[in-house]
Amino acid sequence: MRKKSDTEVFRITGARPALADDVRGRQRRYVISMSVRTLAVILAAVLWNVERHVAIVALALGLLLPYIAVVIANGGRENASSLPSAHIPPPVRPALENKAEPAAGDQPSDVPGAGSEQQPREHS
Repeated sequence: MRKKSDTEVFRITGARPALADDVRGRQRRYVISMSVRTLAVILAAVLWNVERHVAIVALALGLLLPYIAVVIANGGRENASSLPSAHIPPPVRPALENKAEPAAGDQPSDVPGAGSEQQPREHS
């Protein structure tokens, strides 16, 4: 015998990734950008006397990457709008129908509004 319950059912396929996985991914992106920044600053120092234009570009990259890395790391969780909704509405069961409905021409005469209009009677 099945239990009848009105509890809501949720799909786990529509759930977001775990918070720990999201934080780990953002930390990984931040470390990669800071590593590229460190390499750019070292490259700027090495190339300063050899190729000054490339050193200036590398230095500019080294100055901009921290800001970009922080913005990316603090961007927060992504919306998973492409995933299906996690909520499954409960099934709608049809109501029972009343089978004792009168036919269209079989309206009783004692029902107000049926047939001709009744005039109010005055009591004397």
